[in-house]
Amino acid sequence: MEDFIPTWVDGTLQPVEKLAAHKKGLRHKAVSVFVVVDGLMLIQKRAECKYHTPGLWANTCCTHPNWGEEPLSCAKRRLEEELGISGLDPVWKERIEYRADVGGGMIEHELVDMFLATPAGQPEITANPDEVQETRWISLKALENEVAKWPQVFTPWLRIYLERHKTSVFGPA
Repeated sequence: MEDFIPTWVDGTLQPVEKLAAHKKGLRHKAVSVFVVVDGLMLIQKRAECKYHTPGLWANTCCTHPNWGEEPLSCAKRRLEEELGISGLDPVWKERIEYRADVGGGMIEHELVDMFLATPAGQPEITANPDEVQETRWISLKALENEVAKWPQVFTPWLRIYLERHKTSVFGPA
């Protein structure tokens, strides 16, 4: 049931095929991870082969848990699958909900568990080319400046996180 994500249908959590959940804009579970080292956040440019928002910059990693998968297990799994990063202990920060048009007739309506990992140094990255085409480290101020100048190169959810939830990741300004 890997391509099925936990989705609310008529008020009940059910496994729904991922693409169908996005095409219908159904509310579903998600996980977002932020890796921050010395005030710099690791962001990724999504692979061109992704079915929505290809080639856009996003937070460290974000995904949907598999049916029955706990959010923390999902966060650790996707850090390894997308970026080849293992051995981190992400800390749950908050649960948020958002709804955003991601293009191609698809809507992300997510209930997101947000996690922060703060390793002592920058972890070694081995990006999976089916998931990630590029990574970089960036300060919050620089990221906010770039998003203000070129919002179209960032995913809708990263823009929402910066606008409404940045203290969860970087703390009070």
